[in-house]
Amino acid sequence: MKHVFALALVLAVPAFGTEAPARKSVLSLAARVADWQLAHMDAAHVTHFKEESRDPKSWEQGAFWVGMTRLADASGEQRFRKAILDMGRANAWKPGPRLYHADDHVIAQSYIWAARHGAGAEAIAPLRANFDAILASPAVAHLSFHAEKNYEDTACLRRWCWCDALFMSPPAWVELSQQTGDPRYAEFALKEFWATTDFLYDPVEKLYFRDSRFFERRDEQGRKLFWSRGNGWVFAGIANLLDALPKDSTHRPRMEALFREMAARLRSLQKPDGYWPPSLLGLENSPPETSGTGFHVYGLAWGVKNGLLDAREYRPAIDNGWAALSRAVAKDGRLGWVQQVSDRPDQVAETDTQFYGVGAFLLAASAVASIAEK
Repeated sequence: MKHVFALALVLAVPAFGTEAPARKSVLSLAARVADWQLAHMDAAHVTHFKEESRDPKSWEQGAFWVGMTRLADASGEQRFRKAILDMGRANAWKPGPRLYHADDHVIAQSYIWAARHGAGAEAIAPLRANFDAILASPAVAHLSFHAEKNYEDTACLRRWCWCDALFMSPPAWVELSQQTGDPRYAEFALKEFWATTDFLYDPVEKLYFRDSRFFERRDEQGRKLFWSRGNGWVFAGIANLLDALPKDSTHRPRMEALFREMAARLRSLQKPDGYWPPSLLGLENSPPETSGTGFHVYGLAWGVKNGLLDAREYRPAIDNGWAALSRAVAKDGRLGWVQQVSDRPDQVAETDTQFYGVGAFLLAASAVASIAEK
């Protein structure tokens, strides 16, 4: 009966009737959200993993700064450029402390951007030293996720054995090759990217498992568990990788095909209200959730902008998703409905917010603005 009720609800709600937003309104809302977050970098608003989130080199903040780089580009606002440069200098341009861990590489994506926007080569020097050390002694571990008593001791975390890692690290490696002219960084990243994809991507569902622990897990109705934000990390990461890849890269055709395949699947899983459910196959009774939705909207809009996706086919999903994201912004600019730090679909409340959710929102805003009417 639950399946019947959910299907009836979906069919009863008219899907994708939202008007396309104007570029000015998109960027204005994005600026309000960014300004709220910049005024709350102490993480006092965070309800889970507060101490970790407070670290200015954490992955939570790192994902926010990736979104900020795109907003700075899209808006041309000098205060956003300055905020990125000030953050990098305050961090002495250092990545996180764990050499191999992908989560500690994401903050450096904003340093790479800074190097091209006034900071110069010093902004990428610590990252390059770290990546050189990894190339000199690559991690040797199977991608199977066997969690030890202490999660951080899991051997495969030295490689990219969880899907989130495909956002956190590979774009930095490929962009570093672009900036330095050294192809080794991109070669390493693409080899590892495809190893992870071959291991975690389900070719039947056209989605990524979060890690190998979820291969056999099922929800209460027997469906596979595919986490919305987890797949959002990957989808956005592929877009960012394609941005960094040379046009003549031999990896481009396969990666573009993967991107299109994921885009079609994600579009089919969007709810009539514009959000994606935290568990992608669990549409019924699902709350709004903005971190996964932000990444999905970003990827779809990026795909239209770059000619990989047909605008007539995907624009309704983008516009409906952006309208949903917009509804989650409070008057003061605080973004709500962000599922907290986790590794699977979980509960979410209207008051929940987090740096990475804002990062996803800003990525979505930058891409939606690029295809919006002037």
